[in-house]
Amino acid sequence: MRSFADDTLLIATHNQGKLEEIARLLEPFGVTVVSAGEKSLPEPEETEDTFVGNARIKAHAAARATGMPALADDSGLCIDALDGAPGVRTADWAETPSGRDFTMAMTRAWQELEDKAAPHPRKAHFRCTLVLAWPDGHDEVFEGMVDGAIVWPMRGTEGHGYDPIFQPDGSALTFGEMDRWEKNAISHRAEAFRKLIESCFAG
Repeated sequence: MRSFADDTLLIATHNQGKLEEIARLLEPFGVTVVSAGEKSLPEPEETEDTFVGNARIKAHAAARATGMPALADDSGLCIDALDGAPGVRTADWAETPSGRDFTMAMTRAWQELEDKAAPHPRKAHFRCTLVLAWPDGHDEVFEGMVDGAIVWPMRGTEGHGYDPIFQPDGSALTFGEMDRWEKNAISHRAEAFRKLIESCFAG
C-alpha cells in the first residue's frame, strides 16, 4: 500500500460540493485539494462497465495531465431485482436534454420494480469506489457499500440523487430524510474514505 506523501491532491471532479466534502475529510492531514475544474481539465469519457474501471479512467487521466496524484470516485445505486441496475448508469438514468432529473430516474426505478412484481423488501445497495492514482501509473483502490431497500413514495428533501427512495438497513429514515452529517456517518462514500485515510494518510 503506497502512502500519500505530497501536500496537494488533485480531485478528479468538476463538482464543487464534492470538492468541499473531500477537503474537510483531508484537512487534519494538512493536504490541500484542487479540482479538475480548477485545472480546466476535460471530463474523460467513462467507457467501462464497472465502478472501478470508470474511477480509474478519471484518476489516471487527471494524474497524467497534471503530473499530480489524483483521486477519483465512481458511485451508484444497485438494485438486486433489476440485476444491479442502474449501477454504473446511475447518473445516465437521470439525463435529459435540459439537465439531470432524478425524480424521473427514481420513478423509472420504481416502475421497473413494479413491472417485474419484485418482492418486498426490494433490496439494493449504494456503492462507492475510490481510486488514488499517481503520475507513474500506480494506483490504490478502496470500496465502500451500504445496504438497504428501495421504498415508495419518495421521502425527504435532503441529500441528492436517489436518496429519497433508499432506506438503509437499520434505519427508519431514507437518505433523503437524514441530515447530511447523519448520512455521511454511514454512507458508502464515508466507508470508502475511511479505508483510504487509514491506508494512505494516517501513517
